[in-house]
Amino acid sequence: MVVILDFGSQYSELIARRIRETQVYSEVLSYRTSIAELRELHPKGIILSGGPNSVYDEGAPQCDPDIWQLGIPVLGVCYGMQLMVQQLGGQVERAKRAEYGKASLYIDDPTDLLTNVEAGSTMWMSHGDSVAQLPLGFEVLAHTENTPCAAIANHQKKLYGVQFHPEVVHSIGGQALIRNFVYHICDCDPNWTTAAFVEESIREIRAKVGEKRVLLALSGGVDSSTLAFLLHRAIGDQLTCVFIDQGFMRKYEPERLVKLFQEQFHIAVQYVNARERFLKQIEGITDPEEKRKRIGHEFIRVFEEESTRLGPFDYLAQGTLYPDVIESAATNIDPQTGERVAVKIKSHHNVGGLPKNLRFKLIEPLRKLFKDEVRKLGRSIGLPEEIINRHPFPGPGLAIRILGEVTAEKLSILRDADLIVRQEINRHGVYSDLWQAFAVLLPIRSVGVMGDQRTYAYPVVLRFVSSEDGMTADWSRVPYDLLEIISNRIVNEVRGVNRVVYDITSKPPGTIEWE
Repeated sequence: MVVILDFGSQYSELIARRIRETQVYSEVLSYRTSIAELRELHPKGIILSGGPNSVYDEGAPQCDPDIWQLGIPVLGVCYGMQLMVQQLGGQVERAKRAEYGKASLYIDDPTDLLTNVEAGSTMWMSHGDSVAQLPLGFEVLAHTENTPCAAIANHQKKLYGVQFHPEVVHSIGGQALIRNFVYHICDCDPNWTTAAFVEESIREIRAKVGEKRVLLALSGGVDSSTLAFLLHRAIGDQLTCVFIDQGFMRKYEPERLVKLFQEQFHIAVQYVNARERFLKQIEGITDPEEKRKRIGHEFIRVFEEESTRLGPFDYLAQGTLYPDVIESAATNIDPQTGERVAVKIKSHHNVGGLPKNLRFKLIEPLRKLFKDEVRKLGRSIGLPEEIINRHPFPGPGLAIRILGEVTAEKLSILRDADLIVRQEINRHGVYSDLWQAFAVLLPIRSVGVMGDQRTYAYPVVLRFVSSEDGMTADWSRVPYDLLEIISNRIVNEVRGVNRVVYDITSKPPGTIEWE
């Protein structure tokens, strides 16, 4: 196991994911984690993340300096390296030239950390400070044109630092460096595998649940579907899945989902048709946040009714993932005071905010996994590719892809347009290349001409984006021929639409969803 101490870096989760790609388990913890807590975890290595501060700033985050006496290999990344240098007697100062973006790495000593990292490899820099003087016992392993100490080491104490970010995709050779640290320096074993996780999870679920009943809100996404599969394999008919059809899913999805689980997977699903209830709740509402709020509250009411009708249940299963766990314990720096403040965890869009009087105990078998690991898990236990590779879909569904008021007519129009989008991107083989691809219905009408007749109908926006994780995204450069086919089909086949436009806004400044 490798522990990452987080100093506020946007890349801390990415470091953990890169380590897990080497089949070694990793966890992200606060930089405030005590030495006693670290000893209890028995990590084979520790990584200090980057962060937005300067180590010489008043109130800058500091780890316990006794960490250097643990005898455990440590790798400092960016801020983490500078903190290592400062706490061990070196000097860090404002760089004469800040370095952001790609830089060529010139290797002075390829021993240990930089084995198999090619000289001249591109690495991703993001720093305004640099090391002015190394602590006693340290030496330079590599430099860049603007950074004399780009990689450093105290080989005897197994303390290492890099000024760049080996975890990001732009750093060529970064994964080789991480493997060197994990295997050659920390001597970890590659035992973090999907098969091992499934075996351990089933054992833990059975031990925790015993003969009691578990309730799961099924959404059709990869998280809840994988969770349903895993729980059913562990406890069989003790699991009850409830699928609440709120009327905002894509065309044919509710029917396909229920049929898939009941007939192909032999997992019982309680189908609840609540379409009219949800539509009535947002009747006349145009504000997107108010729509989300009302949909969420109605979901809670329906779920509570169904849990009472089908119960009693002892456990509620949630598809909490590791990023949610990290976020619940994460800390940010208050720029005014320098103090670290807690960040509130995001609510799961299906079961967040359930009333406390439901009196469920929580069971969260996926809480150790990242999204890509959930997909691997789903694939390993037999989940079909159509669910595993399903594009992210918002909890409120099509209700926030219809700008303004949602009506039954608009839902019908958008469902038909969205179906054409999905059919064509699948037929042209680009579905898996896109992070998301969907249609948006605007709350305005435009003039058109069809069959020598003037039309006054809705415009549809196509939103296709490419992304690694959804945090940032770029509009996708799909072939014009594909856009032409989709546009022609929508205006000819979808009654009420006479214009199709393509959104070429990246995130930031825009968001992926329009509401």
